[in-house]
Amino acid sequence: MTGTATPLSYAQQEDRDFFERELASFVPDRVFDAHCHVWNRSHMTLPAWYDPMATVGYDEYSSLIQDLHPGRQHGALFIPSVRDRDKMQEANSWTAAAAARHPDFRNAFFLSPKDDPEWVRDEVRRLGASGLKCYHTFSDAKPTWEAHIPDYLPESMIRIAHEESLTVTLHMVRTRSVADPENIRWIRHYCEQYPNMTMILAHSARAFQPAHALEGLPQLTGLDNLYCDSSANCEQMAHQAIIRILGHDKLLYGSDLCASHDRGRSLGTADSFLWLYNDSPHWKEKHTSIRPVLIGLEHLRSLKWACWSERLTDSQVEDIFWNNAAKVFGIGN
Repeated sequence: MTGTATPLSYAQQEDRDFFERELASFVPDRVFDAHCHVWNRSHMTLPAWYDPMATVGYDEYSSLIQDLHPGRQHGALFIPSVRDRDKMQEANSWTAAAAARHPDFRNAFFLSPKDDPEWVRDEVRRLGASGLKCYHTFSDAKPTWEAHIPDYLPESMIRIAHEESLTVTLHMVRTRSVADPENIRWIRHYCEQYPNMTMILAHSARAFQPAHALEGLPQLTGLDNLYCDSSANCEQMAHQAIIRILGHDKLLYGSDLCASHDRGRSLGTADSFLWLYNDSPHWKEKHTSIRPVLIGLEHLRSLKWACWSERLTDSQVEDIFWNNAAKVFGIGN
């Protein structure tokens, strides 16, 4: 893997100003990114806005993440980016090689629900993967956004995660997300029946509408092996709900690179949510023209506000950004 000759950056002056004004005194010296994606251009077709991020491995990640928290020590869980099942094996191997570049980095194994669980076990061991990653688009449910968890994360895979002491990063779907009774039922079942597996609910339990977290999380308390990562969720109350209901020690920071480097933010509305992007027609008001910053920076500010609202100490903030993940992924001090 070749190094990046010129540091890769998407930050503009408004992003740098935003960081210094809003985040420089908040982001700790060490940051473990528990949810970020790397990819090789040969494994998937990328939208036009990704250029020049055509391939992002260890070197490119190390450069891009400076846009969000410059000058910090970094570790990360690298998650493969792949859209076609026939590219999964190659993408998993490539991602494992990228993570092997540094002892504080880990790799997840991307699975399809159609995979042979014993083959998954063998590949996880071969690649030294720390966890599994699934996604609803590989299920047979129609539409996949309404898939039940076993449609894309079969119990046979959870058994492997339990027996191999793996994490499982779950981007749940269905309209009401973590408030959906079936999602709650399957999360509790998996966590209670397979205690050596660690489940991580992505995007602050996918509570882009924070009301879903306030409704659903009280039904998921008491599960020692349940965590959440904050990735790309820009709603303060979503993170705050996790801190107050599950505990700050159950929250892991995640950038969700590459989503972190688009511009805009998530916004809860009604009983759902929407995304404002750089090309959304919402950036002019009567009194001003708004220049949106990187989603990753908006996400960090929402996390700062949640920590402030819950009166977390500096050491507790450090837990969210490093120590909790160090415990989950076995990172040394």
